[in-house]
Amino acid sequence: MQANYVQRLRLTFRKFGPTRFIGHLDLARTLERSLTRARIPMAYTQGFNRHPRMQLATALPLGFTSECEMADIYLGEAMEPEAARTQMMARMAPGIEVVRVEEVPIKEPPLQTITHEAVYRVTLLDRVETAVLQQRVDDLMAAEEVVRERGHERKKKEYDLRPLILALAIEQAGEDETGTVLHMRLMLQHSRTGRPDEVLLELGLDPLAARIHRTEIVLGEPIPSSQ
Repeated sequence: MQANYVQRLRLTFRKFGPTRFIGHLDLARTLERSLTRARIPMAYTQGFNRHPRMQLATALPLGFTSECEMADIYLGEAMEPEAARTQMMARMAPGIEVVRVEEVPIKEPPLQTITHEAVYRVTLLDRVETAVLQQRVDDLMAAEEVVRERGHERKKKEYDLRPLILALAIEQAGEDETGTVLHMRLMLQHSRTGRPDEVLLELGLDPLAARIHRTEIVLGEPIPSSQ
């Protein structure tokens, strides 16, 4: 079947404010509605239940904010990327800011298959002793294995958290920040994803008492399937 799209654009967008409390599927629907209102010439899938051709890089958990979320959209008519960004922002939902639009090859692998790493800035809202926290960070990074469980009660599965943590350090808080700040660089691959909330739990900290902000998504070559 002949493709009904002529261009692929990659959106990089911030997710903040009210959108921090909407889930992955609702975010996709919000983007779709905003692009439709902006009259972006989206290409649609074939069949009875047609929907815009769009791929989100990865899910962002509820409560997290981000400055680097990504989505690929396929267009039925070509647009100049910056003109497309301006048109999108004229109708974009509150809490989403498209900061960059670039054209990428149509035949490039799906966006969700080329994510490799993610970087997070985590601000702790409760007071912690820096020396105590530093020791916990050092112990975690020195560990050969950190076994944890994921899943629901009936379908829990053990996994090793340690190889999913690429970097973990205490950072200096910014001028407009109060509280201790952690820098985390975690794996972001299919079946090998590190989660900031699980790192906080392993450090003896409450994820609900932290502001978690994704600052970077690192892309690379597709990871071969292990199956």
